[in-house]
Amino acid sequence: MFEVSVEKTIACAHRLFGYQGPCEALHGHNYTIIVTYVGEEVDQFGMLVDFVDVKRLFNRVLAQMDHKYLNDLPLFEHLSPSAENIARVVYQEMQRTPFERGRLSSVKVWETPTQVATYRE
Repeated sequence: MFEVSVEKTIACAHRLFGYQGPCEALHGHNYTIIVTYVGEEVDQFGMLVDFVDVKRLFNRVLAQMDHKYLNDLPLFEHLSPSAENIARVVYQEMQRTPFERGRLSSVKVWETPTQVATYRE
């Protein structure tokens, strides 16, 4: 089994409504987000998926969130913008554009260097 991952960092502001703690107040994070594709076969070039294609899609998806207030975005209209829900939204947006061989396996969202949330189906 092959696995290919791409990492990107974005900056966002958010607040968790109804949360009894400091995260209920407006604050921000530099999120490190990693998307991972898996598959059993590579192409004639020895690639599962082309990093260029993954990065192009990943950049397009994350541009919707980078330097934004997540609570105002339609992507989070009915979701609290927790790290877990950010991972799910990125996964769902990335999954809209499938690749020939690799299938999206997971999205990890690092809220801090020691805290990560993962979404996979």
